[in-house]
Amino acid sequence: MTADPTPELFPGFEQRIVDVGDGIDIAATIGGSGPPLLLLHGHPQTRVIWHKVVPRLAERFTVVAADLRGYGDSSKPPGDGDHGNYSKRVMALDQLALMRMLGFEQFDVLAHDRGGRVAHRLAVDHPQAVGRLILLDLAPTLAMYEQTSETFARSYWHWFFLIQPAPLPERLIEADPAAYVRDVLGRRSAGLAPFDPRALAEYQRCLALPGAAHAMCEDYRAAATIDLEHERADREAGRKLTMPTRVLWGEEGVVHRCFRPLDEWRRVGIQVDGQALPCGHYIAEEAPDLLLDHVFGFLQHPPA
Repeated sequence: MTADPTPELFPGFEQRIVDVGDGIDIAATIGGSGPPLLLLHGHPQTRVIWHKVVPRLAERFTVVAADLRGYGDSSKPPGDGDHGNYSKRVMALDQLALMRMLGFEQFDVLAHDRGGRVAHRLAVDHPQAVGRLILLDLAPTLAMYEQTSETFARSYWHWFFLIQPAPLPERLIEADPAAYVRDVLGRRSAGLAPFDPRALAEYQRCLALPGAAHAMCEDYRAAATIDLEHERADREAGRKLTMPTRVLWGEEGVVHRCFRPLDEWRRVGIQVDGQALPCGHYIAEEAPDLLLDHVFGFLQHPPA
């Protein structure tokens, strides 16, 4: 098993494991100064996805890059009967508790993929906590399931594989977790070229940890069940994102090809703008400079 390369990828940053309650520990990389900014990663990755942008972000923000429940070095509890403990509502509460324990009652959020789904729920359920929101390469979960096409199903095959009843997908992933990571990342538009070998090794290390494959499956099982219930309830009640929200997506990716992400986010938010970027799914690793331009332009704060 390879060693954890996180300190090497985030030199000078603090690595912490924070008890957020209910027996859940959240792993986080913390550093910088200025307004707080929470960074949330996607599948099948960890907080290491931000290593190309964190040094510059830390010049203007207090950066908190966290591993989601079930991923990286955060806790991986067994799923419950209705997958509720991997609902985005519960996963969002982990991150809210983390930020509060670090002393931040309000903060901005930059989130990719699965982390974007957690950020969406966090911002809807706790609008007072989220100042501004940036979401990377996703449409709302309910919209993506309701508009699933053959093209989408073939491209996002893992959505339908990971939700199969336990232990089938867990057993297949655990047979070779490194290959799963390599194949999922490598079959996107840019292949494996954007990934620092140390980051790739970290994704592989973490998926091989005990309980990681099951936790990842539970995240997706929740997305296909209880999370849809929550999003339908939002729609019926007219609950929307109220804070300024920017959505960015890769014009070479599946989300761009199969959906209209800006239109979909405007259906669930009242202050939404955004655009496609000339890259694929993994924006923070494929186009870090373009991403930083958007972050600095959008997350503008008055002088202290």
